[in-house]
Amino acid sequence: MRTDYCASLSEKDVEKEVILCGWSNSYRDHGGVIFIDLRDKTGIVQLVCDPAISPKAHKKATRVRDEYVLIAKGKVRLRGEGLENPKLKTGKIEVVVEDLTIENESEPLPFLIGDTTVNEEIRLKYRYLDLRTKEAFDTFKLRSKVAIAARNFLDRNGFLEVETPILTKSTPEGARDYLVPSRLYPGEFYALPQSPQLFKQLLMVAGFDRYFQIAKCFRDEDLRADRQPEFTQIDVEMSFCTQDEVMEIAEGLIKEIFEASGIEVKTPFPRISYKEAMEKYGSDKPDLRYGLELVDVIDIFEDTELKVFREIAQYKKLNRIKALKVPNGANELSRKDIDQLTDFVAKFGAKGLAWVKVKEDGELQGPIVKFLSPTEKKELLERTQAKKDDLIFFGAGSKKVVLDYMGRLRQEVAKKLGLVDPNLYKFVWVVDFPMFEIEEGEVKIKALHHPFTMPKNVDTEEIEEMTSEAYDIVLNGVELGGGSIRIHKLPIQQKIFEILGISQEEAQEKFGFLLDALKYGAPPHGGFALGFDRLVMLLTKRDNIRDVIAFPKTQKAQCLLTQAPSPVDSEQLKELHLRIREPKKR
Repeated sequence: MRTDYCASLSEKDVEKEVILCGWSNSYRDHGGVIFIDLRDKTGIVQLVCDPAISPKAHKKATRVRDEYVLIAKGKVRLRGEGLENPKLKTGKIEVVVEDLTIENESEPLPFLIGDTTVNEEIRLKYRYLDLRTKEAFDTFKLRSKVAIAARNFLDRNGFLEVETPILTKSTPEGARDYLVPSRLYPGEFYALPQSPQLFKQLLMVAGFDRYFQIAKCFRDEDLRADRQPEFTQIDVEMSFCTQDEVMEIAEGLIKEIFEASGIEVKTPFPRISYKEAMEKYGSDKPDLRYGLELVDVIDIFEDTELKVFREIAQYKKLNRIKALKVPNGANELSRKDIDQLTDFVAKFGAKGLAWVKVKEDGELQGPIVKFLSPTEKKELLERTQAKKDDLIFFGAGSKKVVLDYMGRLRQEVAKKLGLVDPNLYKFVWVVDFPMFEIEEGEVKIKALHHPFTMPKNVDTEEIEEMTSEAYDIVLNGVELGGGSIRIHKLPIQQKIFEILGISQEEAQEKFGFLLDALKYGAPPHGGFALGFDRLVMLLTKRDNIRDVIAFPKTQKAQCLLTQAPSPVDSEQLKELHLRIREPKKR
């Protein structure tokens, strides 16, 4: 139907006869001559409907309104000096229309195309209109390039793309499953996969050696800006490999994806341990685009007159006193800023935020200074390397709470001071994760990653000291993905289940197919998964994952376009042997 795309035309096409298809982006009547900006996926070109050239086309043009679907036949010409539009790629030319077809009309729009100030719920309800912008098209063009680059790299490196089931068995993997009732087996359910984890391990047992999949995953969990109930991940598994070999493949994949997006990436990426990440940055996904490292100062306050610090310092294993030095912070942050930061950390469990400013000759100023001895002041300045006009914040209390809010404080200070360079990409591997996590006040032990991760020191008697061969890849404070070397020996897997309080009967019921597979010559294997949506979000410098998913859900897990989830009729429920029980009114 067309000879060219709108924005593919230029001065070299002058006098060329063209047929263009697209939408009317705008309409202007200038004293009889009608100008229409025609838009397609490539951009905009100006159409000129002149009654002196084609009365028939001009008459049809008088009916055109925004978002009408048009087919225009005409000749390319230069706009002329003084009439060019530097804002358009096609701003030096226009198309004089000889024949115009209104292929379809459009009702008045619920919002202007490209108006991002419109309520997001309205834009998601009419997502097909929200996606009509060139910016949206470019986003999904990049998403497509990323997928192709990933496939090409993995194919070259001997990986086989294998699709794994969407209807599978409900297994405990960390989040709630989405369940699908079975019509053929009343009272029984499929689950949508949280990841292809178990199936990719079975493919390694099958001898496929290297597998990958751009896989859909489903998790019924609380949502946020970088999380959706259904999402996509680049899933990779390989046999007879070490942790270093898996990480090398992951780095090569990421490098190729970024280079396909026009961004140079240097490998290998730096590595830090989970312990170092938490102690230095208060997070297992640290943003390394700026400094602001946390410094441990708990030993300095063992005998201090500051009672709160002294009591906390008596229990070094359970507690932390962390200092955060802000260079030139005494000048950059006002007292109002400090009060706002105090309120900010209070939301995450801080009972206060002590601080001191460094003055001339190493003198300190602040509410807690009167309680500090000369020795404590001297040691504090040496430990933090603080200088004149620096500001030091202190976090004190239980280890988990302090590391959390001081890590958040670090990020908040960086934002306030403009230390975050949006054009910088800082990757880091976080390694040596604990095998288990024990919540304070809880007896139950949980696997930090998943229960199929190979422990490094399986024979240790101290469960809290057991580490795993797990690794996360972090970019600019966002966890892009991660993986691990898997357990391939049945006795080790049984021991991990035992530590987690999973009985042999329960393990066989929930994971029997995997445990049986481990009996038949399972090779050493490991892998990783990258969050495909998060990756595209970072590449396009978006801060919301919904912007890079064609038809996303809201933060309440609703599709406003299709109105899903929605009721089904009683006959469907009857076929599935289900009955709806109305929730109790509060």
